[in-house]
Amino acid sequence: MAGRIGLAALAALGMGMLAPASWAQERDQSASGTQASPSPPQPASEASRTVPIMLGVQRKQPQPWQPFADEGVSIALNYTGEAAGNVTGGLRRKAAHAGQLYIGADLDLDRIAGIGGGALHFAVTNRHGDNLSQIAIGNNTSVQEIWGTQNTHLAILTYEQKLLGGALAIEAGKSQANIHFLNSPIYCNFQSNSACGNPTFVFKNSNFTYFPASSWMAHARLSVTPRVWAHVGVYEVNPDRRDPNDDGFSFSARNATGVIVPWEIGYSTKAADERLPRNYIIGGWFDRADYADPLRDADGGIAILTDRPAATRHGRSGIYIRFDQMLTRPDPHSDRGLTLFGVAMTNLSGRVEERRFLELGLVQKGTFRGRDQDTIGFVVNQQSFSDLAMERMRAARIAAGGDGNVRRNQYMMELAYGAQIGPAIRVSPNVQYILHPDQTGAPFRSSNIGNALIFGFKFTVDAPTLLAMTR
Repeated sequence: MAGRIGLAALAALGMGMLAPASWAQERDQSASGTQASPSPPQPASEASRTVPIMLGVQRKQPQPWQPFADEGVSIALNYTGEAAGNVTGGLRRKAAHAGQLYIGADLDLDRIAGIGGGALHFAVTNRHGDNLSQIAIGNNTSVQEIWGTQNTHLAILTYEQKLLGGALAIEAGKSQANIHFLNSPIYCNFQSNSACGNPTFVFKNSNFTYFPASSWMAHARLSVTPRVWAHVGVYEVNPDRRDPNDDGFSFSARNATGVIVPWEIGYSTKAADERLPRNYIIGGWFDRADYADPLRDADGGIAILTDRPAATRHGRSGIYIRFDQMLTRPDPHSDRGLTLFGVAMTNLSGRVEERRFLELGLVQKGTFRGRDQDTIGFVVNQQSFSDLAMERMRAARIAAGGDGNVRRNQYMMELAYGAQIGPAIRVSPNVQYILHPDQTGAPFRSSNIGNALIFGFKFTVDAPTLLAMTR
């Protein structure tokens, strides 16, 4: 009962804060999943070239400092930090901070070498800090999406070529599936890894590769019409890339166990095309690589009880639909307004950890007078465990002296406010709630983990924009 009351109260709070949208607009991996889907850092502000001032007056936003732009080189340097602390529930009360330094460059080969439509992309990350879900909550999805691959890492080294007048883009090299597929800038208005950078179901049920752990890959995106597009890729699956000591600078494919092939077909419009732009996408994956059975060891026993390695399986697949639809946009010359988004995912084949994932959220851009780049958002998702995972969790609970009353569905939700502090800095205080946390991190606990209330704080600093302000 307490869990249902908490869920209803938080949902009501989130919807209540999002409801007065017209007022605001008129005024201007593994089973644990804790390393599953860290996303690339989001720029402090890309949607508008103006910066909101507290008194409601606007001025031109400075262009980011790019000293080599005339030579065809653009640089990226930013830092993302995410703090979180659980005040109720979980295994224990703790706080944690995780951060990422991102250094990158894009080289326009048309300008540099006369190769029309060609480009090189490069990025290195340094990640550090702790994962609150791992040390204090015990559930399978982090409340800090930036955590994972905790070292200095070669994240991107690719060559991109545009053909057919830009309608076809092909990219190959070392990168990750999750920055090309099942991704949207809307998702990272939140801090929870259940939403940002990708819905985590795909990492629990496949070998979908994740940022910044890079492997060999290629993908191609074709614009069939101005609004219809198709996208497919192939990514090396290699357990070495998940080694904590792997730094991404190895170019060997030794020990690879196969590939994963993600695909998407979409219908998309832009703000310049219609007043209420939208994206409707169907996608999926064919995982043709090895994976660990979620229940059995090689001899058919329950691996968590026998303490033997899980049986190795090969081949899985899944499908999803996702969308985002702008609902209100009072000014056609501004991107202020309310957007609804959602995701539904399920597996099609293989022995998997979760049977389905459902997510729904709202993001209002442009909140109070003069705060056109601020956002307020609410998201809730359901992660539903498979029969295999339930059998494993029940076996561990009973072995610990519990009653085997394991809850199948974990619900994660977040209410977040994103504030643009000048053109280079963005901060996002947030409140997260986990209803029915799973016990992946504490499998032999004899009773359920308490529902967790988490206060978080996410911030991003974009150095090129900051430097432009001082020049």
